[in-house]
Amino acid sequence: MPSNRLALEKSPYLLQHAHNPVDWFPWGPEAFEKARAENKPIFLSIGYSTCHWCHVMERESFESQAIADLLNRHYIPVKVDREERPDVDRIYMHFVQATTGSGGWPMSVWLTPDLQPFFGGTYFPPDARYGQPGFTSILTQIASAWTTNRAEVVESARDIVEQLQRQAAFDPLRAGPPPLDASLLDSGFYLFRRSFDARLGGFGGAPKFPRPSVFNFLLRHYAGTGNQEALDMVLFTLREMAKGGMHDQLGGGFHRYSVDDRWFVPHFEKMLYDQGQLAVSYLEAFQITGDALFAETARRTLDYVLRDMSAGAFHSAEDADSAADPAHPQHKSEGAFYIWTAAEIRALIGQPAAEWFAYRYGVQERGNVDHDPHNEFAGRNILFRAHTLQETTARFGLPEPEVRHALERAETALLEARGRRPRPHLDDKILTAWNGLMISAFAKAGTVLGDARYAQAARAAADFLLENMYDPAAGLLLRRYRAGDAAVAGFLEDYALFAQGLLDLYEAQFEFRDLETAARLTEKMIELFEDRERGGFFGAAAGPDLIVRVKEDYDGAEPSGNSVAVMNLLRLARLWNRADFRESAERTLSAFATRLSAASFALPQMLAACELLLRAPREVVIAGERGAADTEALLRTLHSRFSPFRVTLLVDSEATRASLAAGNPAIQAMGKVEGRAAAYVCANFACQLPVSEPGRLEALIQ
Repeated sequence: MPSNRLALEKSPYLLQHAHNPVDWFPWGPEAFEKARAENKPIFLSIGYSTCHWCHVMERESFESQAIADLLNRHYIPVKVDREERPDVDRIYMHFVQATTGSGGWPMSVWLTPDLQPFFGGTYFPPDARYGQPGFTSILTQIASAWTTNRAEVVESARDIVEQLQRQAAFDPLRAGPPPLDASLLDSGFYLFRRSFDARLGGFGGAPKFPRPSVFNFLLRHYAGTGNQEALDMVLFTLREMAKGGMHDQLGGGFHRYSVDDRWFVPHFEKMLYDQGQLAVSYLEAFQITGDALFAETARRTLDYVLRDMSAGAFHSAEDADSAADPAHPQHKSEGAFYIWTAAEIRALIGQPAAEWFAYRYGVQERGNVDHDPHNEFAGRNILFRAHTLQETTARFGLPEPEVRHALERAETALLEARGRRPRPHLDDKILTAWNGLMISAFAKAGTVLGDARYAQAARAAADFLLENMYDPAAGLLLRRYRAGDAAVAGFLEDYALFAQGLLDLYEAQFEFRDLETAARLTEKMIELFEDRERGGFFGAAAGPDLIVRVKEDYDGAEPSGNSVAVMNLLRLARLWNRADFRESAERTLSAFATRLSAASFALPQMLAACELLLRAPREVVIAGERGAADTEALLRTLHSRFSPFRVTLLVDSEATRASLAAGNPAIQAMGKVEGRAAAYVCANFACQLPVSEPGRLEALIQ
């Protein structure tokens, strides 16, 4: 098939549209200049490569020659990968949400040649159905309006942009921000408590998304206050998620969300950012409780990423859709890779193991989702933990080891058989921000679980980004790497999340260069993105193709760049004794204080940062040789405990001592005691006497 301009791009999403009859342009000057020269509106389509409804709209509309003719005749069609250009996505998503009351992908927006939006929505069917207008009709009507009422359309677009700019330039300091104190944190807790589903776990009703920023806040609120209810809400939700079909029971990892309220039927795509954040949540739950379920779930998630999403650094996502029949690779359906008939399971593992497996994982002869023959899941089963191993052995009156080994063999056989099915599409681009989240997870797992594989994965990914995505001379980051090409200037979230990953890697492996690079990235982040006048950080540097600079203020599927930036600044302020970092954090919190007070549900990760600001700080300095047995014994004591308000430094050389002492002179005097590694625990600007025994250190950090 003939190709369009998108064939020259690296984005998997853009490449999926490279053979559409639509004359697509990528976002950039060529499209904008053509729109101005021909005085045509721009049709902007935004999505991502593993988006189910993006695939549907492509098949129905963008592969249609009739619709392509309309687009090509009346518009300049532009495609954007939202994962490559979150700055563009956020601007027009704000517009769509403000004008329609909802948003999502695919996103469809009509712009003037000056990039000002005047109409938008999400998925449109080709013809009117289910109460939605047809895409063909919309294209025709907008083309007519542009021809007959262009001045009115342009004026409306200008008004809309002015409103967006006013919203983006919020200045809560004019009215004076509310105080940042413990009452704000308590209010946040009670808000999540009111929305907690005490029967099934999670917050709110269906569809249920994992939102790890909520877990981050509640676990830190528990650590700071001893509020058992905050902990229990998280632990119950994590257990229910691990049992459900949203958790891949064979291959590990988590699907994007559950369409029902019991974590059973997932939307089957797998996103890297979910794996990284949820692995950390399960690791922290394990640190607090010692419950092996949490450690096992974290391991399975991390092993899935190593097996299926790793190439030095980490790929972005796996699709929900795949082909059920290898002979017909173009005929794809959601979840085909993951679901089973009872007959398939019997054929692969035989009896009696198939009966035991069916009881354990909720397999039914007619399928466990929907018996409607028109449903794509009809007659098939989503695996979930319907019964515990102990309940399964009791049900069949057999010794637990016999059933456990049989089930393990069955799981292996099914996973191998699944591996022979057509795999879902892999979005193999490497994004700096999402890799930052994954580096944090692997770094933490290496210490909490004591597994060198995870430590090595974190180190390899960090080194990949530093080699391919970072210019140390200029201090600049790039966002995307694919097929040997690094491109797209980094955004706030790239700087913040990669710096967070390096901080977590430093506190796991104590390579001083990670701490130095995290500080340099944060300095560049302040230079590029901070609003010094009003506080807070813009999501993107100023550019000619952005009609608004947005400050992201929602911790959703991913934490906002502002929330992560505050947490990093507070950690670095204590690690380096940097007053300027603390002041930047406080400016940002003041800028968002009104939002935190009025709608704390939107910013749980920023609430977690407030916990770090308001709780008694604790610094631990270990003086000893990196890798030595006595040093490692002290570090194992620290890593075994959930201590979110602690920062840790390792003084393992005179060069490191001199660098750290330049900001904190007290470190100059911290050394080994009687030839043994020593820990110095400091809180409230006072340090305890050094200790060399792990037991005495544990007593000091209780």
